[in-house]
Amino acid sequence: MKNIKAQEITKTVSHLFQEACVYLPEDVLSAIKQAREHEESPVAHEVLDRILENAEISAREKTPLCQDTGTAVVLLELGQEVHVTGGDLYTAVNEGVRQGYKEGYLRKSIVSQPYSARVNTKDNTPAVIYTDIAPGDKLKITVMPKGGGAENMTRLAMLRPAQGRQGVIDSVVNAVDEAGSNPCPPVIVGVGIGGTAEKTIILAKQALLRKVGEPNPDAEVAELEKEILERVNKLGIGPQGFGGRITALAVHVEASPCHIASMPVAVNLQCHSARHKEATL
Repeated sequence: MKNIKAQEITKTVSHLFQEACVYLPEDVLSAIKQAREHEESPVAHEVLDRILENAEISAREKTPLCQDTGTAVVLLELGQEVHVTGGDLYTAVNEGVRQGYKEGYLRKSIVSQPYSARVNTKDNTPAVIYTDIAPGDKLKITVMPKGGGAENMTRLAMLRPAQGRQGVIDSVVNAVDEAGSNPCPPVIVGVGIGGTAEKTIILAKQALLRKVGEPNPDAEVAELEKEILERVNKLGIGPQGFGGRITALAVHVEASPCHIASMPVAVNLQCHSARHKEATL
């Protein structure tokens, strides 16, 4: 049994959110630079140049990449031999969010009573936390500041099994087409297939954490990703919606077994400011 102090979890979460909101991951930067090379539209070139410049300024000045520092999404992989001491796990995570958003001067965007008063909680809590139990004595913490513009474009389709592979492709492409410029393209398209309604939406969000452009290890799924990406990039939406060849940097699909009568498909988009960081305690 390994003991991990709640204070250490709080400190880690705080640091990860501050880092994630300021520094764009190298795989994302590389994907945007590649998009710049393959893009043909002069306007799209200019947009991608400004995106890259923004990332440089943010890192140099240590200021947020975007004014929307998002909902604090936290994914935990908790080893079954881990014992959290000095407090409970979720309280420690939320305290880390509270401290990180205060110390990092990050915008607080969370409101309570969402359908009525919409009162700002003033510290960006509560976090949205997902926990998986895993073998071992480690705690892996992944944070994702998820911007509202991209998150609002999430789509869930409960397809008939007979709609098959083509139904999945059409559903995802239509979701990106309807989203247009709202999620700040070029986007990363997270797709979940299978499970139940809530399971497939979580799969779609988890798909966004994969290294940009890294194919699914299942060859059949990887081929599906490739075809969807080709279709999406023929939409002509382009960087920031100004037109061009590159609407999406990548399509990442995660699939799960499902009921014989069901085929749920979820699409969760991530803007070009694809921010996430992880640490293992």
